Amino acid sequence: MCGMPQQPPVRSTVPRASRPDASMSLLTTVMDHSLDEGYAEAAARKKESGTTGVPKTLRAKLGLALGLVLAALVVTVGAAQARIAAPVLAKERAELIDRVEAATTDADDLEDEVDDLRNDVNARQRAALREHGGGKADLVSLLSGATPVHGPGVRLVVNDKKEADQGGGGPRDNGGFSDTGRVRDRDMQRVVNGLWQSGAEAIAINDQRLTALSAIRAAGDAILVDNKPLVPPYTVLAVGDGQQLSTRFQNSPDGQYLHALQENFGIRTSISVADDLRLPAAPSVTVRTAEPKAGKSAS
Repeated sequence: MCGMPQQPPVRSTVPRASRPDASMSLLTTVMDHSLDEGYAEAAARKKESGTTGVPKTLRAKLGLALGLVLAALVVTVGAAQARIAAPVLAKERAELIDRVEAATTDADDLEDEVDDLRNDVNARQRAALREHGGGKADLVSLLSGATPVHGPGVRLVVNDKKEADQGGGGPRDNGGFSDTGRVRDRDMQRVVNGLWQSGAEAIAINDQRLTALSAIRAAGDAILVDNKPLVPPYTVLAVGDGQQLSTRFQNSPDGQYLHALQENFGIRTSISVADDLRLPAAPSVTVRTAEPKAGKSAS
């Protein structure tokens, strides 16, 4: 029997709904598996063995607590030692200050005592001169520098060059001085000797009275008169016939020497005549060798 051919069944072709993020598979994979499998396995093994970063066993907790206790103990001991040492150091410092102040006071007292003794010796020397000097006691006292004097004379000021740093030639370098712009002890020696030879009756440098026993020396760059340092400018006061003393000194070889220092090396000098100069007495007059002649009485 002929029959009509049968049609194949019709199947539904309705598409199933797809995921919204189907087109972002790579990003989805990264988000779903953010931790690498190797890291995940290592974390799992560490968790199973109990060796995580936070101590969980009693032994680990005790070790951590012991470390904290030791650290606190060290800090506490250090603070205690500092607190104990502070009063001791302060006490030692106070004692040192007291010792320094006491030594300074003792030195000042000794210096005052020396001054008192020096004044007493000078007074006794002047009394001895008046007693045994006869009518020449005042003259002897003046010549020896044991008494203050005043009278007309000259004032001579000698000072270093303004910038005493130049080297130079000439006879001053023979003594080993590299700085020829500074006043030296031998310069002051020549000045003083020139004033004596020109007729000065009494001389003082920076209020330091000179006697027959006075010495002008050098200690480094400082000039010493009877072992006492002087600082520039050097003011020389000489009692005598003012105008005549000034003229004689400036015309003398020592006056010419001082003028050469001024012209060649910049040493600053000035000389003037004064109507009344006042010179102090010498600090001490000590005679070690001279003795009065026996059999001669003072007249």
